[in-house]
Amino acid sequence: MPLHISDLLARPDLRLSVTYDVPPRLLARTIEAATVSDLPAPGKWLQGGELLMTIGLLLPREPAACRAYVRDVAEGGAACLALGLGQGLPYQEAPEPLVTAAGEAGLPLLTVPDGVPFIAVTKAVFEARAEEQRERLQRAFATQRRLTAAATGDGLRPMLAEWTAATGVGAAVFDPLGRLLAAGERAQRTPPAPARDLIERVAARGLRGSASSTAAGQQLEVQPLGARRLRGLLLLTGRPDDAARSVVPGLVSLLSLELERRHLRDEPERRRRSALLSELLAAEDPAAGRARDMLRSVGLTAERVRGVVVAAGGGAGDRGASAAPGAGAGAPDGAAQEMAADLALAMPGGLVRVVDEAPGTVIEAVVGEDLDIRDVLARFAPGCPAGIGPATAPEAVRVSVRQATGLLAVSRSSGEPAEARQSQASRLLLDLGDRRTLHGYADTVLGPLDLADNGEELTATLAAWLETGGAWDATSRRLGVHRHTVRNRLDKAMDLTGRRLDDPDDRFDLWLATRIRRGDTATGTDGRPAAPPPGR
Repeated sequence: MPLHISDLLARPDLRLSVTYDVPPRLLARTIEAATVSDLPAPGKWLQGGELLMTIGLLLPREPAACRAYVRDVAEGGAACLALGLGQGLPYQEAPEPLVTAAGEAGLPLLTVPDGVPFIAVTKAVFEARAEEQRERLQRAFATQRRLTAAATGDGLRPMLAEWTAATGVGAAVFDPLGRLLAAGERAQRTPPAPARDLIERVAARGLRGSASSTAAGQQLEVQPLGARRLRGLLLLTGRPDDAARSVVPGLVSLLSLELERRHLRDEPERRRRSALLSELLAAEDPAAGRARDMLRSVGLTAERVRGVVVAAGGGAGDRGASAAPGAGAGAPDGAAQEMAADLALAMPGGLVRVVDEAPGTVIEAVVGEDLDIRDVLARFAPGCPAGIGPATAPEAVRVSVRQATGLLAVSRSSGEPAEARQSQASRLLLDLGDRRTLHGYADTVLGPLDLADNGEELTATLAAWLETGGAWDATSRRLGVHRHTVRNRLDKAMDLTGRRLDDPDDRFDLWLATRIRRGDTATGTDGRPAAPPPGR
């Protein structure tokens, strides 16, 4: 228990006394240490919580000077002031100016009687502090033993329940996606918004650090769990005392060990699902019913699915040192397997497998169409080249995986996952080109129209005609003009450019140039506007 001023006053061997009617709340102050000083301004030498003893050798006698002295001691953080009395000392009783100044400042003023040396008070303080430390250690060891005993049980909950019973602090464990795995007796099943924000923040950093905050007067703390990779997150709800705080690292270690054991226990199931995916992708033309039954057997009930392929050895690293070491160029098979396990956890159905093929190891997966696969990849495979195939029926997912594999080169070039979108092959072609080169190409083809008085009108008419597949009536309706006007504008455009609409090569050049001008390349791969080429 902490040492309070009232505890020292209760010691009969010290015979300490108060000099005025000190309020109980002031007597409840904790004493951290005891020190002696006769300096006229000792405040700057204090750290806070001290019992400051003095014989008053240089104590001022004037009321204003006494108030300045007491104020200096109080601002230095002293818990209380004690004046030594006795024969041969400056004071045989506390002087009234000092008593008045202490009462005004709210600083407890004690007296140490003749025959009680300051060293006796100092020993009493430090013996009490040592006893407090021993009690704290004993409580910490007892809590650690209870947690260790609970760790021999089944699962996370026994450890969390023992922690809460011993400390009064709520605890819950979540997986890396923020889904609840287990909770203690006092833990909230649905964490408040500030706690969810902390969980997201720590999850994004992997094993590299914890986070804490206070919400509605309640302290929240999140600790990452896992050995080499993030396996889960511990949420503590409440303020642990010093003894409980010293046990938090042990709790984190035991929970991490349990999650690692759970990860190893799940390995046979991951292998089964990997084999199931291999069977699904090996079939040249699987029956629709058979493909759907295979997916439903692992809980993947989406009507349409897509293939995802990740180059496990081509990224910039897997969340740094906090995740899988070596998850960069040339990542070992172990790192690929660990990444695949993380992805399987995040993807409903968990249909994931690792494939060793030239030029390196890749991870293949099948996911539902509605899954935000980009968010999953950003979390568990950051910086790794990834291809996302188009959504297909389950029996055609093999084609989607093949298309995803073909997009790995595009992803390496762009630095972000590449996604196949139906009817957007032209966008892919434009994204692969250099921006300045593409705009230069468009300027070469459409430059003569830019110089014409009604150049914008001619270019817009040409683009509309090409986008409607050369349909005159559709172009007329889109532009709100007569079809003869459309024909006249296009004739003029062809005269200016020297092109022919019935020539396939000319038509393709015009189509590509108008697509570039329309803004297909108006944004860069990072989503920000691309820099315009010189002269534009």
